[in-house]
Parts: sequence; structure tokens; C-alpha cells
Amino acid sequence: MQLRLNQSTMGCVSTFGMRGLRFVRGGGWLCLFLLGIVGMAAEGAAEIVPGPARDSDIRRDATVIAVEKVLPAVVNIEATAVRDVNDPDLRTMSDWFGWRYEPQYAEVPFSRGSGVVIDEEGYVLTNVHVIRDARRIFVKFNDGSEPIEAERVELSQRADVALLKLKAPSGRRFKAIHFAKDDDLLLGETVIALGNPFGLSSSVSKGILSSKARRGPARSAREKGADSQRQLDNDDWLQTDAAINPGNSGGPLVNLRGDLIGINVAVLRPDIGAQGIGFAIPIKRVQEALAEMLSGEAVRGYWFGAKLKPGVRPLTVQTVQPGSPAAQAGMHRDDLLLAVNGNPVDGIIEFNRALVAVGNRHDVALTVRRAGEKHELSLRLVEESSFFNNDLINSRLGFTVKTVGGTLVVSGVEPASPAAQAGLRSGIGLASVDGVAMSDLLQLAKYVYSKPKGAAIETGVIVYERTVFGVRQYEGSVTLKAR
Repeated sequence: MQLRLNQSTMGCVSTFGMRGLRFVRGGGWLCLFLLGIVGMAAEGAAEIVPGPARDSDIRRDATVIAVEKVLPAVVNIEATAVRDVNDPDLRTMSDWFGWRYEPQYAEVPFSRGSGVVIDEEGYVLTNVHVIRDARRIFVKFNDGSEPIEAERVELSQRADVALLKLKAPSGRRFKAIHFAKDDDLLLGETVIALGNPFGLSSSVSKGILSSKARRGPARSAREKGADSQRQLDNDDWLQTDAAINPGNSGGPLVNLRGDLIGINVAVLRPDIGAQGIGFAIPIKRVQEALAEMLSGEAVRGYWFGAKLKPGVRPLTVQTVQPGSPAAQAGMHRDDLLLAVNGNPVDGIIEFNRALVAVGNRHDVALTVRRAGEKHELSLRLVEESSFFNNDLINSRLGFTVKTVGGTLVVSGVEPASPAAQAGLRSGIGLASVDGVAMSDLLQLAKYVYSKPKGAAIETGVIVYERTVFGVRQYEGSVTLKAR
């Protein structure tokens, strides 16, 4: 309750001292009586004004309210992989004594991390290192419901951001977190890290935002993610003293409004003396990664062929791939995308959803603004596999591949081609291209297509050699020139 006083009562109040209720001689009790009885009863006197509603439980402060708002969108992520479950010493003994080693493969859980739902249709953000090399991915909510399998939509190795899509029944909706504005950060403000450290679900830790752009000396420090150890090479990670541990990776870092300001990613190792120094990918970089991953090039199963500028509204075309559906529709660089089939679109996920809904069954009507004028474009998506395939790889590099046991293996080499000149031959495994792990033909074909003519492509290879003791493998690399 708030007490509003008008002039009829102010005369009595003025007899009190400014430092508290100091009654004047002989008139204090009378004034108090007048304030309480006459002043409240007289017309136009003191008026009771409702104040803001307050929770009766003093414990429900801003932190508790923010956690309650965010927690339904925070998930636990577990990945599985097919691995040899034999005792590792058996392989060593087989090499030593010449036994024929027979691996025993089984699907086993290998990674636990965190994630956060960013769209009500079941899109989930996490770190790449949480689900790297996973065969299957399962997402579990904090409400005790059964885990839901998820599929990869796209990965940004550079940003360490992975986007997943829950394989949920059509029409099911999920609680999604709200994004903070890109630069809405206050140095020293209270922040909350949520996730599943060491597999302990629904964990919450609180601290402050220690740095909005960690750069400089920290670049030489060693850092440790949930399942990785690599150089701290990002110039603008957020730094916080909120406890971040293995398993927190991929979970949200939020402000007291419950808005997502970053994705937890790493912590400085305690064995070098670090205490309470954790890092998160700032929301600005997350938005940029999303813009790149869902710019149309990553429309699930279809080829669009244009990239949109990250973090720009309205959606703006950054590049158009030659020969792509976007190029054939007449899309130009710097076009502003306003609508899909007459429906306005603003966000990347919304745009991606609109294209997927149509697929390659019908033409898509795109409304764009170019040089101040509106243009209507007609576009037809095509199946990715109809373009990004072995024919493309062979035309650019001179070899074809097949998948054997989850590994890409050279299946054929064209004479006098870049592959033949580099020494590739059938049976050689492909581990990586320019340092990026390659797991399937589509991924390889899309990467090869992105390289200009004459570009050098360094390919990590695995050479298998049969000996009297079995099969040995050697790792190396070759360089090919795209034609």
C-alpha cells in the first residue's frame, strides 16, 4: 500500500522533523491523530493507492524467478557411438603375439552435455564438441519425461555451435528460451549458468559477468571444454565466475530477465591455478552462427543456394551460389527478403521453416526489395543429393567415395585426375578435408563445391595395409587442386 498525501494534511506533516518522526512541543499527538483520523476521512485527504503486487515468499527473488522461467527450455544431451568394447590390452597383445584381433562393437554412451530449446518446434542449441562423432543423440527435459531422439540440422565448427531438431510428433510444441539483444550486456551484472554438470540434471550456478569480450592474454591460456582441450582462440567469449563444469557445455548463460546471453562452452583448468573462470559464446556470435547455418544452404534435404547476412534485419542476401536454385530464380546479393508465399518473415528459423514446408513439390514465391523496389521471384528447391553427389566430387577432384563402417573410403579414381596425381587409390580412407572431419558423401560434396577452381585442398587420409599379423593403418595427408 502507498499513502498519497494532499495539501490538507501536509500542514500537520510539516511539524515533524526531516530526520524522522520528531514531534513538536505540545502538538505532536494532536497532529498524529489528525493524520490518522481526520486526514483519512476528509474529502480529498489521504488516499490509499494500490502498490505493485509482491510475492509473499521472500525467497522468490529475481534469480529464482529467472530460473523458473528458463529451466523448462534447458535439456540434458547424451550421445552414443559405436566403439570397440574389448579390453584395449587385447589389441596390444594381438600385435605382440600375432593373434588375429576380433573387435567387439557395441553402441555405448560417450558424451553428456547440455542444450537449450530456441524454438517451440523443437530446435535445440548445444556445442559441437558435445555431439561430435555421435551416432545417435538423445535429449532429455527436466520434467522427468522420456528422452527424445534428435537429429543434426547443421554444425558451425568455427563457433562450436550445433543446431539439433527433436524427432517429436507433428504439432508438439516446446518451451523456448528468449534471446537477449546482441549487445545488451552489463559488466558486473548477475548471470546464471544452467545445465547438467557431470550428468547432474537441473543444476544452477550464479555469478557475475566478468568480461564482455575476453581477449588478449587469455589467448595463450589453456582451456577445457566438456569433452575437449584446445586453445582459447575466440576473441570475444563472455567470462563469468558462475560455476561451469564438464557437462555444462551447451547450456544457457542467462541474465536476471531470463534472456539468453550466451552458450556455456569452457572453463580454465584448475591445475594451472584458475579459479572461477568460465566462458560462454556470446549471443551475438550464436545469432551469427544460426544465420549462417539456416541461411538456406542448410535447408534440410534441399538446396537453396544463398547465404543471408548474419544478425541483420530484414533478412539480407549475402551471397548467391552460381547455378543454384536461388541464382536461377534471379536472386541478387543485397536483396532484402520480405516474404515467402506472401507471408512476412523476419527470423532465420522462420524463413527456414517456410521453405521446408514447401520443399521441392511447388515453386516458392519470394518477395524481395532491391534498390528500393519490390520484386517477386519464383524459386524451386531441389534435392541436395541430386546435385551434391559423387558426380560432383569426380568432376572437381577426380575420385568417388563410398561409406564403409562410418568412414568415407575412395571407391574409384579417374586416370590423370588431381586425385590420381596426388596418389589416391581405391581403398584409402578419407578422415578430413582442410582439417574438417568428413563423415558422409553429402558433406564432402558440399565442401568441394564451395572451393574455387585451382584451390588447394588438403585431405587427411587413412591407408590400410594387410600384413601377416592382420590389417594395419597409417595416417597421412595429400593435397589436391580443384579443377
